[in-house]
Amino acid sequence: MNNSQAYNEKKKNFDRLITVYGRNVVLEILDEKDITVSKVHLADSNKRDGAISKIETLCKKKDIEILYHSKQALSRISKNAKQDQGVAADIEASSYLSSRDFLQKDKSSYRYIALDSIHNPQNLGMIIRSVAAGFVDGIILPKKGSAKISPLVIKASAGTLFKTSILYCDDLENTLPEFKKNGADIYALSSHASESLFDLKLGEKTIFVLGNESEGVCKEVQNLSNKTLSIPMQNGVESLNVAVTAALLAYYS
Repeated sequence: MNNSQAYNEKKKNFDRLITVYGRNVVLEILDEKDITVSKVHLADSNKRDGAISKIETLCKKKDIEILYHSKQALSRISKNAKQDQGVAADIEASSYLSSRDFLQKDKSSYRYIALDSIHNPQNLGMIIRSVAAGFVDGIILPKKGSAKISPLVIKASAGTLFKTSILYCDDLENTLPEFKKNGADIYALSSHASESLFDLKLGEKTIFVLGNESEGVCKEVQNLSNKTLSIPMQNGVESLNVAVTAALLAYYS
C-alpha cells in the first residue's frame, strides 16, 4: 500500500512537470519569478557559448540541478530533436494543475474553456493569451490529441502562459462527466447549432468546449454537453478561427 501511494505521488508530481526546450525559451523561463524550474537538461556536446554559459550561470545562482546527456538522450527528453538546440528544462507552475485535483477543491463557481483536439500550437498560444486577459478562469487541456506546451505556444501566448489556470487531463470524454457531477453546465460551440450563445444565461459553473480547427467538437464530446451553441454570423461567414472564438468567450458574461 505504501509503495502504491508513493508511486501515485511520484506520478502526480511527474504529470505536473512541463518540459520546454530551446536556448532562448529556457533562458526566459529561468528569469521568471513565478515558475519553479525542477531540472535543466543539456546535451554534453553543446559548445560553451553565450547562451549555454548563461544557462549554467543562472542554474548555479538559483541552485537548479543540471543534468548532462548525450544528444540522442536529450532529444528523447525534449521530444523535438530538430528544435531543442541541446537544451531542455522541466518546470513547475502553480497555475498548471490536474483537473482531478481542481475538482477536489471546494469551488462555488468557475468558468473554463475546454479544448477538444486543438492541434495548432499558435492557436493554443493565442487562446491562452485571450483567456489570461479575459474573464474566464482558464482552460482545460487534454494531454492526448492536443498541441503540447512548446516554444511556439509560449511565443504565441506573448508571455501569458502561466498567468492563467491550465487544467490538464488525459481526455475530455472521461473528464467532462466529472465536471457535470460537480454541477457544471457543459456547452459545445458549433457553427451548425440552432441556439445562439448570446441567448444563454450562465450558471455558477460553466464549461465551454471548443473543437479543433477543421472538424469542430467531436460527437462523443457533443453528446456529453448540455447544449450545443453557435455564434451568429453575418455576410455569409461560416465560422471563426478557434482562437477568435475563445476571445469572444473570454469576455462573454
